Amino acid sequence: MTVKTIFTTGEAARICKVSQQTIIRCFDSGQLKGFRVPGSRFRRIPREQLFTFMRDNGIPTDSLDSGKRKVLVVDDDAGLVELICDVLERDGRFETKFVNNGFDAGMMVRESRPDLIILDVMLPDINGKEVCVRIRNDVNLENVRIICISGMVEKDKIAELKAAGADDFLAKPFDTDVLIERICRLLEVETFV
Repeated sequence: MTVKTIFTTGEAARICKVSQQTIIRCFDSGQLKGFRVPGSRFRRIPREQLFTFMRDNGIPTDSLDSGKRKVLVVDDDAGLVELICDVLERDGRFETKFVNNGFDAGMMVRESRPDLIILDVMLPDINGKEVCVRIRNDVNLENVRIICISGMVEKDKIAELKAAGADDFLAKPFDTDVLIERICRLLEVETFV
């Protein structure tokens, strides 16, 4: 895998988990060093400048270091968690962590700032809808994507989850290829043809 050395403001925003406008403001004020593409208004940020900016502002640099997208799996079914983590790790584009309850999910989301959460709706301590609401109410987590998974597939319940902030829903059991395709779409990662 080649390491990217120059980033657009949109790419830098995704890596830093902030809005593109924030990156542009920091660039224009000189907080974030880079250059403009000659003859255009496009801004470009070299990797080492982005790293310095992230470090100086307390933004975790691990997503820049590995180039992999971070996925948090939240489910109390150990077999399913193992399957999902194994499939994503073997894919090579994702770094996974997992927890088996809503409380730990809340702690892990704040600590590791994943790009995407695969969230079981029926957790032992809290339901997935409540987890969605809490994540969506935290301005620091606005870019986190959420895919809810569940054995229950009542249309009104799925609509409630999406209204609470879920980006997508998959009914259990699901095909792991479908899961990867949905993750790639939500994270705007290129899919393999």
